[in-house]
Amino acid sequence: MKQGHRPIVQKKLGTKELKMVYAGGKGGEATETVSVPIEQRRKFCLNEDEILKLARWTTIIEDHYSQEAGYFKPMDVEWGKDGRTGELFILQARPETVQSQKDANVLESYVLMEHKTPLVQGTAVGAKIGAGPVHIIESVDQIMTFKKGEILVTDMTDPDWEPVMKIAAAIVTNRGGRTCHAAIVSRELGVPCIVGTEKGTKALQGVKDATVSCAEGEVGNVYEGILRFEVQRVDAKNLERPKTKIMMNVGNPENAFNLAAIPNDGVGLARLEFIINQFISIHPMALIQFDKVADPAIREKIESLTYGYKNKSDFFVDKLAQGVAKIAAAFYPNDVIVRMSDFKSNEYKNLIGGQYFEMDEENPMIGFRGASRYYNERYRDAFALECEAMKKVRNDMGLTNAVLMIPFCRTVEEGKKVIEVMADKGLVQGENGLQIYMMVEIPSNVLLIEEFGEIFDGFSIGSNDLTQLTLGLDRDSFLVSHIFDERNKAVMDLIRIAITKANKMGKKIGICGQAPSDYPEFARFLVECGINSISLNSDTVIKTTIDIKETERSLGI
Repeated sequence: MKQGHRPIVQKKLGTKELKMVYAGGKGGEATETVSVPIEQRRKFCLNEDEILKLARWTTIIEDHYSQEAGYFKPMDVEWGKDGRTGELFILQARPETVQSQKDANVLESYVLMEHKTPLVQGTAVGAKIGAGPVHIIESVDQIMTFKKGEILVTDMTDPDWEPVMKIAAAIVTNRGGRTCHAAIVSRELGVPCIVGTEKGTKALQGVKDATVSCAEGEVGNVYEGILRFEVQRVDAKNLERPKTKIMMNVGNPENAFNLAAIPNDGVGLARLEFIINQFISIHPMALIQFDKVADPAIREKIESLTYGYKNKSDFFVDKLAQGVAKIAAAFYPNDVIVRMSDFKSNEYKNLIGGQYFEMDEENPMIGFRGASRYYNERYRDAFALECEAMKKVRNDMGLTNAVLMIPFCRTVEEGKKVIEVMADKGLVQGENGLQIYMMVEIPSNVLLIEEFGEIFDGFSIGSNDLTQLTLGLDRDSFLVSHIFDERNKAVMDLIRIAITKANKMGKKIGICGQAPSDYPEFARFLVECGINSISLNSDTVIKTTIDIKETERSLGI
């Protein structure tokens, strides 16, 4: 902001259904509450110039009190806008006492103090314990019945389930492996989760309360009743930083500033999919080619979500830019590696209006996804909106720490095409410090890494997909989930080759897959191979940092 940029990283249009006004002496009351006209509800209460003015004032206030105190002093600032003149006023400023006093340097370990025979078992996600009333939900249509603090038990989740996942004490699913939707989202939310139980919904029928334990190793256990457990905390304030960069996987912008307080070297994977699902919800092509959306109910839903935008595509650009910018701002000036969209066709189809633009694929996991979409006529215009959003983040908001990354790039020729498309849309590699990375998640990426290195600035290993394609299994299938293991020798050999060759070329290479968060021995293996950075789930950052520092010490690094 002080450099002249306009870094508005988030705007929310409130419902504003009621307002308090002067009563005009009626009944002796000073004020009365009245309904707000619909046209006012649909307007932001501040324009962007006013937002930036308040931001400037707030930094002046914080600078003043920080200088007075001799250290940075976060302030809680209240403001108002005069209803008649439109003038802005600062009403009050006092020290902020909630967020600034949170201690992110504490390592938590969950320990179960009672033991029973488990009702059902599956793959543990994370290392926490959760307990509460059991709530079995068969269909997403029933999620409105779910209450905060309950244990969500269902067959399998997808992005539509995320509102209830946020308020669950724990999650149990019949299907899925460690890289399924439920597992990925629960890790980020810090909610204990057990996936692939096969019979969770059946085994927990009639069970009133349960305890879900992911603190007993790789196997997660669901016990009947509320069992006693402890949370042991270790202060890691004086944590030594390893030479290997420790980064984080972040999807939800709402968590970004809290996560940034954990000792870290940036974000190794910022996922666009979460932002598109949660804050946009509409298939981008349905905004570009709105006339192709035939269903009146879907058209009305899109019109409602994009109200106030003359050009519906601007809604997509704004929301995506704000989501990425919030993450980039939280971790600035450290690198935030933003992976361009990597939905599969079935996931795109679930977005509002998606059915008009997506085909049915037998195996979308290895179908029309990643780089192949970006230059294809079916999606090229939508990718242009992604590029426009990233330009806004980097150029308008000044968040040049955003590094862009291309997923699922099958061939070198495909990589060249994507870089050409990005340049055509104003994202020129090297301009304004722009770096473009590539995910290493297909065996061809490893075998031809020197050739890919001629066109990309760096790499990030996606061990989830690399394992899937090396072992020839669908990682969403619980029938073969027991085979899915990044520690398989074939997978580890490919990772070792990728790191060795990238280092020889002088290219940065990290990893953003699940394995180092789950397996300490896998993180040690990566350090031994000479990896530059390891991106972890937030709940494993401190523990793995300590482990990696010890590994480096033992290796004399």
